[in-house]
Amino acid sequence: MPITDPTWNTALLYPAPDSPELESELASFPGLAADFRSRHFERIATLGSREILAAVQEYEALQVRMSKPFCYAHLLFAADSASDTNRALSQRCSELSSSLSQQLLFFDLELMNLEENAFESLCALPEAANYVHFLRGIRKFRPYMLKENEERLLTRKDLTGVNAFTKLFDELSASFTYRMELDGEEREFTGEELLALLHHTSPDVRFRALTLFLERHGEHGIVYNSVFNNMALDHGQDMELRGYRTPIQPTNIGNEIPDEAVEHLMSVTEANYGLAQEYFRLKAGMLGMDKIRNCDIYAPVAESERKYPFEEAREMVAASYAGYDRDFGRIVSDFFDERRVDILPRTGKTGGAFAMGISPEAPPFLLLNYTGTLRDLATIAHEAGHGLHFVLSQKQTMLNYHAPLPLAETASVFGEMLLTRWLLDRESDQLVRRSLLCAKIEDIIATTFRQTVLTRFELRLHNERKAGLLSNDRVAAIWLEENGKLFGESVEMIPAYRWGWSYISHFIHSRFYCYSYTFAELLVLALYQKYREEGDAFKPGYRRLLESGGSLSPADTARIAGIDITEGGFWQKGYDFLAGLIEELKGIA
Repeated sequence: MPITDPTWNTALLYPAPDSPELESELASFPGLAADFRSRHFERIATLGSREILAAVQEYEALQVRMSKPFCYAHLLFAADSASDTNRALSQRCSELSSSLSQQLLFFDLELMNLEENAFESLCALPEAANYVHFLRGIRKFRPYMLKENEERLLTRKDLTGVNAFTKLFDELSASFTYRMELDGEEREFTGEELLALLHHTSPDVRFRALTLFLERHGEHGIVYNSVFNNMALDHGQDMELRGYRTPIQPTNIGNEIPDEAVEHLMSVTEANYGLAQEYFRLKAGMLGMDKIRNCDIYAPVAESERKYPFEEAREMVAASYAGYDRDFGRIVSDFFDERRVDILPRTGKTGGAFAMGISPEAPPFLLLNYTGTLRDLATIAHEAGHGLHFVLSQKQTMLNYHAPLPLAETASVFGEMLLTRWLLDRESDQLVRRSLLCAKIEDIIATTFRQTVLTRFELRLHNERKAGLLSNDRVAAIWLEENGKLFGESVEMIPAYRWGWSYISHFIHSRFYCYSYTFAELLVLALYQKYREEGDAFKPGYRRLLESGGSLSPADTARIAGIDITEGGFWQKGYDFLAGLIEELKGIA
């Protein structure tokens, strides 16, 4: 089906940013929050179990109502951050969200501080079964919470602190355009279009594209340095106030993964860096180079890389999902048929790609920056997997809707595996098969090894910031040291790569998110192996895993599909799978 409009149809949520429906919703929230607070503030401990449960369900209904307009504002801003209308709505929603959070945070605090007997009586109610994981999740943060007035002050200051720096980062990054000569003609590129040239057949084009992209960020190094330093300083002060031991501890508690388990995951990954270096040397040989540079990692191994028109790409992705499960294919197709995808890059649009799940009642949306490369094809499969996960988890209520971070990438990475196998099964040309295998291996390297590099860099940034302001030279040194551990002697880093840290939005938007990719990739490799062994018998358990949303811990969720992530040597199995792919590639190469 041809693209009739490459932008998403946000009218599925509200007719327009100035619509009466949206204004009515936003105007109602302060009163709703104030009413909830007036009836429940400092009273939760005096209520019976069923009354507390009723308050939890009322709180949940408020979260559902607030999620729709706030997510709508984010979608508009992501699609065009240069629009004054979109920026004004986004800022208004940020300020309103901060105010509402201040009004309502007492509820979490009072649930946390319930006497043990009262808390266990609440969890023991049969009708509370769906809320037990949420309630116990709140309880884990009990040792680190402050008094209500102090928590309100911190939330209020976030608006002009971390939230303001986050918005500055987004607006500055989305504003960049780039001019570069290509095929004898100088033209203008967006950042996404420039990064797509890392798949170009010319080593010179790849080098110039990445250099131009990174040096543009370097031209604004004062701003990026200020953003990163202040985000780290703010987090450090927050840790000190709350009594956390390490910068990553709050994330790990929220993810329900002990610090030691995360460290083990990353240590096993680092012990396998040699696999990546083996592949990089193999790729250098395929490219006829003595050593590749980091701008050559995604270079095509064929004489010319095939371009995929978007209409063809979406059909391939939908078919790969439908080949696994017809209903999955239908859900993925609905995103495109209902125009819940923003497809093409443009100035002012957020870079990269994401999926936004709003609530169990509202449709999820996908953002792409499609340029036609094989990697972009894989990105459609990745984001469609997120979208599928959001749709299936709509069986849950709001407080259990979003999967925990370590499992948030499960459906997306599994979807990429489905697409790769679908393509390989239909391709007889050995050169094309070689390209597909390279793309899959590079994807696994990017979502395991590279994400561990990012996490190590982030940890060092936060730890060193405790001692004082970090110069751009020092940040670059940390960045290059951690990347050097992965690349070893197999890859040369280009000079501009000293700015490679500056554009990675996960550092700003979701602190220590990156190891979740490693967790998910290795989990999915195990899931996919199990699927190949069991066939159709595997499918009901995997569907239940996705439908469970955030109602269980990561370990309990994985168990639904027959996977034990606590088993000794579990993480190494994923790297053994990668080693097998590299051996398969050697046979073709």
